[in-house]
Amino acid sequence: MSQRIGVIGSGSWGTALAVHLAHTGHEVRLWARDSSLASSMAARRENATYLPGVVLPAALSPTSDLAATLDAAQFVVIAVPSHGVREVCRAAGASFPRGCAIVSATKGLEAGSLLRMSQVLREELREAGEIVVLSGPSFASELARTQPTAIVAAGESPIVVEAVMAHFRSPALRLYGSGDVVGVELGGALKNIIAIAAGVVEGLGAGHNALAALITRGLAELSRLAVAAGAQPATLAGLAGLGDLVLTCTGDLSRNRQVGIALAKGQSLTQILSNMKMVAEGVRTTEAALALSARHGIELPIACEMAEVLAGRTDPQSAIRNLMGRKQKLEHA
Repeated sequence: MSQRIGVIGSGSWGTALAVHLAHTGHEVRLWARDSSLASSMAARRENATYLPGVVLPAALSPTSDLAATLDAAQFVVIAVPSHGVREVCRAAGASFPRGCAIVSATKGLEAGSLLRMSQVLREELREAGEIVVLSGPSFASELARTQPTAIVAAGESPIVVEAVMAHFRSPALRLYGSGDVVGVELGGALKNIIAIAAGVVEGLGAGHNALAALITRGLAELSRLAVAAGAQPATLAGLAGLGDLVLTCTGDLSRNRQVGIALAKGQSLTQILSNMKMVAEGVRTTEAALALSARHGIELPIACEMAEVLAGRTDPQSAIRNLMGRKQKLEHA
């Protein structure tokens, strides 16, 4: 059954989801903050800035009018960078359809509050309906080009989760349901930090042994914190944990991995970010994750070293040496 769906955020992931939903037969309105980008997408039928080469289907209508995007929507997808979620929600508040289900496609933690994105959404959109979180191993360009993708839809309401699964699925996208919102969100946020470290390993030419060890210990690290925050351990072994971690640590399309590679090559964080069109969420998430770990009394050695590298207080080679020189212990202690 066709639905009217509003997608807020015209970066690569928001655009890819809008393209996917239009391909599945829904009427989609894609909101861009930049009116010139919205006009360009409407005229060229392509998001040349964030998703070049992908044709926008006829059922997808780009716009910079937030109220029009939200009007009569049955689902609203939020796909803006984590640091912009609260501001966009406040702008949308008066126009947001009462009781409308929210689908959060943003990965990260809010600086300062340390809230997960669904928590920010709930604070700002109190009259909205249930919130369902989408996360898992998913590069935007691959989904937009209908390459097979599997992700998790997590929410507190099984009925709404099932509705999202039913309306968002296609031959190219398979969704698995979950009630573990905490685990799905923290897995999606924390893996970006490990991906920066994976890029450092790649950039230094440290080898496959080092990368395999980093991914495995990174999974242990993010799992410890997520479970302490209330997540189910099995979630972190699934698509939203291990699956997303492997993709982001090894895939050439990973922005966070590219940040790590550039750091290992001697570039400063300022230089790296100035050359990036899109947001690498791990850069912002690292300090928030360390603050969250301090709150729960959980040690995050990889995240700690990456924070030092990102801040320019240590170099990538020293960070690797520090991790390798830590006191040895039982693996699952």
